[in-house]
Amino acid sequence: MNTVEAETQDIVALALAEDIGPGDITSEAIVPAEASACARLVQKQAGVIFGLDAVAETLRQCGDADFERLAPESEWRDQVPADLALVTGSARSLLAAERTALNLLGHLSGIATLTALYVAAVAGTRAQVLDTRKTTPGMRLLEKAAVVAGGAVNHRIGLFDAILIKENHVAMAGGIATAVELCRRSSPGVAVEVECRDLEELAQGIDSGADRLMLDNLDAETMIRAVAMRDAAGSGATLEASGGISLETIRPIAESGVDFISAGAVTHSAPALDISMLIEVA
Repeated sequence: MNTVEAETQDIVALALAEDIGPGDITSEAIVPAEASACARLVQKQAGVIFGLDAVAETLRQCGDADFERLAPESEWRDQVPADLALVTGSARSLLAAERTALNLLGHLSGIATLTALYVAAVAGTRAQVLDTRKTTPGMRLLEKAAVVAGGAVNHRIGLFDAILIKENHVAMAGGIATAVELCRRSSPGVAVEVECRDLEELAQGIDSGADRLMLDNLDAETMIRAVAMRDAAGSGATLEASGGISLETIRPIAESGVDFISAGAVTHSAPALDISMLIEVA
């Protein structure tokens, strides 16, 4: 089992425990235990679907059900409404799974859809869209997988797999050059990124030999100057724009010549995609 599958199992178990508790008292009162049902998952809004594995896992944890996928994930779909999957099984199980399945599928598809819009906004430039660590606690791997489904690239997963020296690190180290040197000694072979709040810090970052320089909350005009500074210095460092990136502002930033643009909004501000589960008694 990979880490995404493990996270999916854990998230589904937590969500079902929260929703069902000791039992679905409405369904237990109305629906016979032996009743069977079929259901259609229907995409009602244009966008990118992602999260059908989470739906399948939700159904598995609620009881035996046959789950048939009818549509691919990671592709933009305009023709809606459209069936995504067919499910058959215990009526009580389908009713118990419905809300958790839709919550996860709508949320993850919303992230994939918003990400796809960000990616489309930078088309034709060199910039790649990155995600951030601004994710729902406990759902980072799933949400980052949704970002990839939308066509963007994962940044670091956490504090353990990449180095990002931010202003507080610089203050504690006594300067950018010292902070970079300390990180190189501590984790040789790991790429080092430095946050730069202005062109003076950018110059220090270039001189430090950092692998990537994050341009934090700089306007597009200043980013153009930053790209020119990097190129004039003959530095191999890549440049990442960050801070308050929106669909309205991302295009001029991409056209400045930066290599990456990180946007926390693709995970922390993505609206859920409109998806329904239509259940019929078999």
